[in-house]
Amino acid sequence: MNNLPSILPFIQELTKQVGDRLLADFEQARVAIAKDDGSLVTKSDRWADAYIKAALEKKFPEYGVLTEESTQVLPDREWAWVVDPLDGTTNFARGIPIWGISLGLLHHGTPVFGYVAIPPLRQNIYGWSDEHGSAAFFNDTPIHLPETSPDPDALSNYFFSACSRSLEKMGRSKFPFKLRMLGVASYNILTVAIGSTIGAVEATPKIWDIAAVWVILKAIGAIWIPLEDCQNIFPLEMGKDYSSRSFPTLVVSHTELLLMAQEITKPFIP
Repeated sequence: MNNLPSILPFIQELTKQVGDRLLADFEQARVAIAKDDGSLVTKSDRWADAYIKAALEKKFPEYGVLTEESTQVLPDREWAWVVDPLDGTTNFARGIPIWGISLGLLHHGTPVFGYVAIPPLRQNIYGWSDEHGSAAFFNDTPIHLPETSPDPDALSNYFFSACSRSLEKMGRSKFPFKLRMLGVASYNILTVAIGSTIGAVEATPKIWDIAAVWVILKAIGAIWIPLEDCQNIFPLEMGKDYSSRSFPTLVVSHTELLLMAQEITKPFIP
């Protein structure tokens, strides 16, 4: 595929269809059950998973599809979609209006296109990055990182986003920032892209949480640091089961913030 932006209208319409249905479900009673890994799943997750998977396979029959709720082995294909049909299921099940739909497109195991829709907030964040160029957008408006790094003497006026498991791993109860916990791995990281935070850390994101957001952050030049073994996440391995593989991740907006953020997250590193 030589023109990644050309797939945008289809993905926008697909996520709108799924988002409208999920919003309707969100207004009704929601019953969640625990999966083997302890995370929650609802009928809405499984409906969205099946709907998105079928739509992608029909539109892109030569592409593989990896999804959270059904196919978790990366297909041995040149192109493959990675889908989180409902990121933030616990929020969704508990009536908290922050949850989303995430789709990432891989080429030879590396993300080149990502789209994250947050229906309750009416936010759509997407981007692409390959040899032909890169760009990222927030509700169709181009996004860029600020040219200058935040004032180190005024960090208490900035936000840093984390998940609850991150705090446990880091053994921290106090941060030099105003802390926000959103409960949605993809959106947690994307707050750096849209300028809400200057950094974010996730302790246990799965590949469907990060495939789409990785390429968006790359497109705007943010700093992405794998925390598990300091090796590159991508390309992924064809034929590998990613159901239990986590990718501890640190993201910061500017290089000047990296040393301080790495010091905070030191307990992650073996």
